[in-house]
Amino acid sequence: MARKLYLALAVILALSVVATPIGTRSADIFTFHMIQHIVTMMLVGPCLVLATTEKNRNRLNQNRLFYFLTRVDVSFFIYAALMVGVHISPIHMFIMEKPWSHYLIELPLYLTVPYLFYFNLIEPKLSNRRVATGTACLVLWIMMVPETLTGFFIYVSKLSAYQNMYEINDQRLGGTIMWSGGMIIDTLWILLAVYHWYKSEELKNE
Repeated sequence: MARKLYLALAVILALSVVATPIGTRSADIFTFHMIQHIVTMMLVGPCLVLATTEKNRNRLNQNRLFYFLTRVDVSFFIYAALMVGVHISPIHMFIMEKPWSHYLIELPLYLTVPYLFYFNLIEPKLSNRRVATGTACLVLWIMMVPETLTGFFIYVSKLSAYQNMYEINDQRLGGTIMWSGGMIIDTLWILLAVYHWYKSEELKNE
């Protein structure tokens, strides 16, 4: 039942930032872009991981490419590169000026890359994990650094980071959402990982 609820939540959240004005105006309003970015990468992806059954997890792990892409070092690099890369001025402006790249490249990446990153970090299984629960906590904590710094530097910029594509107050608000909002969501997943760590230690001591 819980997995079905996570799946339903993932679908609802995805639709709320894709099939609404937040999605259709994300190229014009930086705040909307950041809301879409945060929701898809930090909420939808993890919810899809929690919705994945153990049977499907085992099937996915048997795929060599998937297994490689979900290695901690590989998925961390891909996730951080996407998180930071789409906000580098030339890349961001290209995506916003070419709607096809947003819908055919950026959004699919927002949905698939987080799934790869969180796949082994927040899985509910307490034993025989690919990534130890303690390591998962550490990796999630370290990921807060590029997320927070990206939002912070966008926020503190006194000039437009995107050649006046957005109003400066809109840009600052978007940076704030990524900076503070991202930290809040990250903390929730870290707490879940800590809970898994605590329960796994309990299991070892039984």
